[in-house]
Amino acid sequence: MTELATFGAGCFWGVESAFRTLPAVLDVKVGYEGGMLPNPSYKDVCTDRTGHAEVAQVSFDPAVLPYERLLEAFWNMHDPTTPNRQGPDVGSQYRSVIFFHSPEQEAAAKASLARLASSGRFKRPIVTQIVPAQTFYPAEEYHQRYFEKQGIAPTCHI
Repeated sequence: MTELATFGAGCFWGVESAFRTLPAVLDVKVGYEGGMLPNPSYKDVCTDRTGHAEVAQVSFDPAVLPYERLLEAFWNMHDPTTPNRQGPDVGSQYRSVIFFHSPEQEAAAKASLARLASSGRFKRPIVTQIVPAQTFYPAEEYHQRYFEKQGIAPTCHI
């Protein structure tokens, strides 16, 4: 059985590359989710006016790779305390967000966030949104496996 998990953690190139390093990830597609413009392009999303986040949609087998492991990887690949920003990338499209696909994913994401928030790992509050999955629009082909196409090793090891 295959499930989907969708995460926004900054520029989707690095997020996709990081998730691909996990054993038992079946596939990762990058795209846009959470906005109001149907079929947005990269150019549209970069205006910061569509409401979309750059996301990675992960296909995985939960019998081999539990969703909780994907959440752990998500928290480790970015700073969830910076609203609408990751590193040099600024704008709502770079927000920290978990789009859940089931009540079980919602509960796991909220529990994971609560554990992290009470752990003392971050000095600032976590601003990650946990919201229902919406329409996922795949990004243009040149964005898919971008680092791989450029011969760039993953910059984030999870």
